[in-house]
Amino acid sequence: MVGIVVVFDFDKTIIDLDSDNWVVDELGATDLFNELLPTMPWNSLMDRMMMELHEQGRTIDDIADVLKRAPMHPDVVPAIKAAHALRIVSDANLFYIDTILNHLGIRECFSEIHTNPSLVDEEGRLRIFPIHKFSKSPHDFCPPNMCKGLVMERIQASLMAEGKTKKRFIYLGDGNGDYCPSLKLGEGDFLMPRKNFPLWDLISQQNPLVIKAEIHEWSDGEEMGRILLRLINSISMAENAQFLSPQNMAVAVHEAEAGFTHSNPGNGG
Repeated sequence: MVGIVVVFDFDKTIIDLDSDNWVVDELGATDLFNELLPTMPWNSLMDRMMMELHEQGRTIDDIADVLKRAPMHPDVVPAIKAAHALRIVSDANLFYIDTILNHLGIRECFSEIHTNPSLVDEEGRLRIFPIHKFSKSPHDFCPPNMCKGLVMERIQASLMAEGKTKKRFIYLGDGNGDYCPSLKLGEGDFLMPRKNFPLWDLISQQNPLVIKAEIHEWSDGEEMGRILLRLINSISMAENAQFLSPQNMAVAVHEAEAGFTHSNPGNGG
């Protein structure tokens, strides 16, 4: 039996903005952030900003309150609850993601969260660290603190080691950093890039043959949720058809194939 594994990016995919920018802007530190931005990597900058906010009297509760106000499309939460075998691969940080998911009541929907680690130190400051040791970015599209392609390979290897079922992946993302894990998907997998965002642009600009997965673009949370559930249902129907009579199997496969249309960037979907 084939298993379905859904892998989400977080910023601008599950929530409708960048959580780092949201916290900085809402807590009034935009000018300092812009001043420091050219001087250090993004991950290090966010750790510095958390220390600066602490010095200004901002508490961990202030940060959590801002995160709980992060906007997202109302159709995203029902789609997540209806899906299964969910994981997150994100260049945000664990405190941000856990705070938002717990607030939405969907933390338990995700079996794994791969992101930059964070902790609240003895002085009450939020500290943010890189998930991978800082180095020169191994790929043109990956930041120095995180290669999502490497994370994706580890997820695939871990599931393969379990050896229970063959897995088919659905990957959802929007940014440059989501291009590398997209290259790790194979035939029979699905890639869902957000239309007119950097990942979608890269797919459009690069050699289309390097993407082996079937591409289904989306524009907002409503479309993302609808396409995601359609893909999951189509895969499940095709899988169940293997156990039907030849006549019923042909009907089920036809219904599954009719449930979605393969699309390339720029063609709608």
